[in-house]
Amino acid sequence: MSEELLINVAPTETRVALVENGVLQEVYLERSARRGIVGNIYKGKVVRVLPGMQAAFVDIGLERAGFIHASDIAPLDEEGMESRESEVADIRALVREGQSLVVQVVKDPISSKGARLTTHLSVSARYLVYMPQTRHIGISNRIEDESERERLRELVDQASAKLAEEGQKGDGGFILRTVAEGVSEDELLRDIPFLYKLWHELEQRIRSRPQPSVIYEDLPLFMRALRDLARPYTEKIRIDSREAHGRAAEFAGKYAPEIASRLEHYPGERPLFDLYGVEEEIRKALHNKVTLKSGGYLIVEQTEAMSTIDVNTGAFVGHRNLEETIFKTNLEAATAIARQLRLRNLGGIIIIDFIDMKDPEHRRQVLRTLEKTLERDHAKTSITGVSELGLVEMTRKRTRESLGQILCEPCPVCSGRGTLKSAETVCYEIFREIIREARAYDSEKIMVLASQVVIDLLLDEESANVADLEEFIGRPIQFQVEPIYNQEQYDIVLV
Repeated sequence: MSEELLINVAPTETRVALVENGVLQEVYLERSARRGIVGNIYKGKVVRVLPGMQAAFVDIGLERAGFIHASDIAPLDEEGMESRESEVADIRALVREGQSLVVQVVKDPISSKGARLTTHLSVSARYLVYMPQTRHIGISNRIEDESERERLRELVDQASAKLAEEGQKGDGGFILRTVAEGVSEDELLRDIPFLYKLWHELEQRIRSRPQPSVIYEDLPLFMRALRDLARPYTEKIRIDSREAHGRAAEFAGKYAPEIASRLEHYPGERPLFDLYGVEEEIRKALHNKVTLKSGGYLIVEQTEAMSTIDVNTGAFVGHRNLEETIFKTNLEAATAIARQLRLRNLGGIIIIDFIDMKDPEHRRQVLRTLEKTLERDHAKTSITGVSELGLVEMTRKRTRESLGQILCEPCPVCSGRGTLKSAETVCYEIFREIIREARAYDSEKIMVLASQVVIDLLLDEESANVADLEEFIGRPIQFQVEPIYNQEQYDIVLV
């Protein structure tokens, strides 16, 4: 497995591309004017409690108030540690309107929804996530070797005890990140005091700052990429900005020395993303059709409720029989779907309609291929299996906007429907509107203002109907093209 990180830094926008074996797999974007806020900690104010939803809205200083569910609020005991109850308490017993609440963002604001919040606070370093209000030690599920998990747990215990003896004390617990696999005690020891010191500074800010205010902001995207995305098998990390490369080298020297030698400044005249074909792949990811090498294709549709993916054989006819053709298309589609979920960053409920397969073994292999290729996904995925209708139902954790939501906006003509009323439909709407207006008001004539395509249809194919309508209402009808009108827009003016 060959993996590279490409980092494109501009004054207005930073982009990070994860390339595996020469193929783009994931894209991360952060715009200077609209940075993501996942991981940020705020001192907020409860503005509304909703007992029926077991939730509350918290003002954290953003355009829209954040949303927090009762299950994301942990009461603190006398020592300031989270007191976890088996049952979720009534939201009214946990918070009240006007109360100050320290929260962390777990999901960016998406569409009309505010940020999703939690009081389970944590701060991250290269190998560890520090949880100041719990003594639990957890390990990433992606570290599967049981002996390695036990080794890491013992290392954290030993390192924490050693620091406590030296007077560097922290009461919280830790989560060992995936990149911690195989690291030494010395490397973990670098993270723990840093996290202790960081949390001590944040506690002082919490006490001194007013509400609402930012207590902690996560690192900029290119540094988060070094911390979160660089793995032992990442061969190169190429950055096209000299200034960002300098800051990244300084960051790596302090917190991730094992990746410092892989950092590389790209000074070429040809844009970095053009060199690797990333720009073209991003452009393709904004279309709903994905072609497969075999000749088949996927149709990817994203809505607010869910995303659907339909698999079609297209031009692929195979060499043996129909069942074999379908099986090969579905196998290729399973690999392509896993990549598209990562590339487009589709989240929430996802329904996949593979081509129907009669052979149970074929269905099992296609499902296994999808599960296997999703193992490399940074986002948590869960496949519930095949439904009675032959659909694969799955979920993928959504923490930020999808690629399409970041780069695009709903069409102002169709308002995101993806379709327009036909010119013929608009003509018949105009006829009905003319009859309504003629019956309600007196006038010498009626003027119709509409788009070029609608006026052309009214004067050509619908001209006989227009003549009949003029006779019916007893008034002449005139037409005027409005160049700025879209196909659905029109006005009826009484003159």
